[in-house]
Amino acid sequence: MAQDTLSRVNKKMGANRAGLRQKVSVPVLIAWVLLLAYGAFVIWTASLTIAEASFTRQLVGIGLGLFLAFLCWRSDFSGLAGMTTVLLVIDLIVLFSPYIPGLSYNAKGMTGWIKIPLIGLTFQPVELAKLITIFFVASLGAQYNGRIDSVREYVKFCAMLMVPFGAAVVAGDLGSGLVIFFAGAAIIMMSGPRKEWVLCTVALIIGLVSIMLALDSVLDGMLGRDVLLKQYQMNRLLVFIDPESDTSGAGYNLLQSMIAVGSGGFFGKGVGNASQAGAGFLPEAHTDFVFALLSEEFGFVGALVLLGLFAFLIFSTIRVAHRSDSLFLQLACVGIVGMWTFQLLEEVGMCIGLMPITGIPLPFISFGSSSMLMQCAAVGIVQSIWRVGNKSV
Repeated sequence: MAQDTLSRVNKKMGANRAGLRQKVSVPVLIAWVLLLAYGAFVIWTASLTIAEASFTRQLVGIGLGLFLAFLCWRSDFSGLAGMTTVLLVIDLIVLFSPYIPGLSYNAKGMTGWIKIPLIGLTFQPVELAKLITIFFVASLGAQYNGRIDSVREYVKFCAMLMVPFGAAVVAGDLGSGLVIFFAGAAIIMMSGPRKEWVLCTVALIIGLVSIMLALDSVLDGMLGRDVLLKQYQMNRLLVFIDPESDTSGAGYNLLQSMIAVGSGGFFGKGVGNASQAGAGFLPEAHTDFVFALLSEEFGFVGALVLLGLFAFLIFSTIRVAHRSDSLFLQLACVGIVGMWTFQLLEEVGMCIGLMPITGIPLPFISFGSSSMLMQCAAVGIVQSIWRVGNKSV
């Protein structure tokens, strides 16, 4: 009798575990929770020396992010596959919403924020636009059923991606525009274009960027104002090429960041001992340069832990995409992976001088509720894809 009871209990527990695995991707969940915990710990250490790094506000952002992730997990996004035009219109409205009278809000001299009426909370709409763009491009890609047969269709597909990318740049956020571009480009590459088309596109982009940078200097001199790139954006590119060209101006942040990363050594200086950030030498240490702060306090080991957690999350998300029955949802997963990968590489790269400086946050780690909410929503979307599109094994 006792053995029968124990057997029934074991079977029930096994069934519950199997049911959980069908509803939730456990590896994605574990990686996400660990990244949230790590990020919260980093911001707590930052709050010890940086007044703007409010640990309480970060916890509120995480709490709201958890709730939003739950709502996304309970939703079914497969119905968005046929809503290409609607998604594009919504995307453009969101990107330009900071310029709508009554919504616009300036934060640190930047216009890319809105103040939500009645409740008074501020939000950065471009973070939402990243996810909308991913669904928009995935919807386009799903129409080709995994194979793009003609150059004309491929060019048309790429041109459609340039619409939200160009809107983000025109709205004044080149960094977020690049996130949108690379997330969309990842989806395009997985939609079935020929390799030679992709290689030609990369070469064309490099050529166009070179021409644009050359023309920008000429046009600025002729017209006496910024035309293609704002002066601070051009300064960041020049500093990336030669960090010591302007050590007291545009190159100051980069040099201080590199000092912070290098001074952390193997194990770091310890909690609250980030002298570059704590003494105010490294501006925006809890937001744009949070990887430099993390590396200074926890050293190479702390940076390696961060990269390992992101690798765990990214490869687990790829597994979710692989096991989905829907091409649209597969491509949405690919876009989310592209978004996370680019933001990680850009954040780490700019802190050590391998990438130009941009103002994009490090997902789940940087201080700020707008990014936290949308990145948690992205995890909820991945879990929803697992729940509604899970192949039988």
